[in-house]
Amino acid sequence: MKVVVTDYDFPDLSIERELAEEAGVELEAAQAKSPDEVAAAAEGADALLVQYARVDESVFESTDLRAVGRYGIGVDSVDVEAATEHGVSVLNVPAYCIDEVSTHAFSLLLACVRNVARYDREIRDGTWDWTVGKPIRRFAGRTLGLAGFGKIPRAVTEKARAFDLDVVVYDPYVDAEDVESHGAEKVEFEELLERSDFVSVHAPLTEETERMFDADAFDAMDDAAILVNTARGSVVDVDDLYDALTGGRIGGAGIDVMPTEPPEDRSLFELENVVATPHVSWYSEDSYEELRRTVTSDVLGVLHGDEPQNPVNELD
Repeated sequence: MKVVVTDYDFPDLSIERELAEEAGVELEAAQAKSPDEVAAAAEGADALLVQYARVDESVFESTDLRAVGRYGIGVDSVDVEAATEHGVSVLNVPAYCIDEVSTHAFSLLLACVRNVARYDREIRDGTWDWTVGKPIRRFAGRTLGLAGFGKIPRAVTEKARAFDLDVVVYDPYVDAEDVESHGAEKVEFEELLERSDFVSVHAPLTEETERMFDADAFDAMDDAAILVNTARGSVVDVDDLYDALTGGRIGGAGIDVMPTEPPEDRSLFELENVVATPHVSWYSEDSYEELRRTVTSDVLGVLHGDEPQNPVNELD
């Protein structure tokens, strides 16, 4: 049996090789990006481990795969419907970075609220002046809106209690009783925009959520509101976000993800009211190892006839 790692930006594949060797499975590595390159790399493979590469229907049509494991939570780079039609298990790692992402979301939010990045830049440029970051409002007692209420935003809700924040939630797939059991309030999207001082995006990228934060959404927000996105870049229309930030329609943004990474247009990052990080919210040394061990072990288990531990799709 053979597993192919389609692409990776890890320094090496020592973790994957160790687990594959223990399981008696051959491991090959590629740096494929396009579906055509993935299909070529997957020739003769029983399973794939995928980081960023797109795996579309053409890959499943030209191979005899049994499993595709995605390094991460989101699987928008994999055609799950096509995989299911071809009897291929799609696996992800839904819980490896809950603490990391929820902590990073708060880090971006606090950096925006307290103007940390602005003060740091001014000091490095030789200016020692507390007034350059005015105005700053008290953090406690404000309202945090969460778009999405999966595992990560539930962890954000727990952290919000320590800051004495009220939490409102928009998620059409979670009932009000569930939200209330976590000390938050379920609201419609429009109400979340209108009531929230801060909005943290945690929705997966789907046809429904693509560009859900657009010009209309920003117009509905308070002109001092702060948007944080640690989910998927395309959930936010970044051109509309730029216009809202430069036009004073919202107060600031903390951005960890972009629709295209790395982005060619860097104008958003030149704004004083933006704090940005390079899609790193998932990362700690602990989550890094857990991610790789979990998805590799799950793929190897499927090849040996075990039930998948983290299936995205259901097979007949």
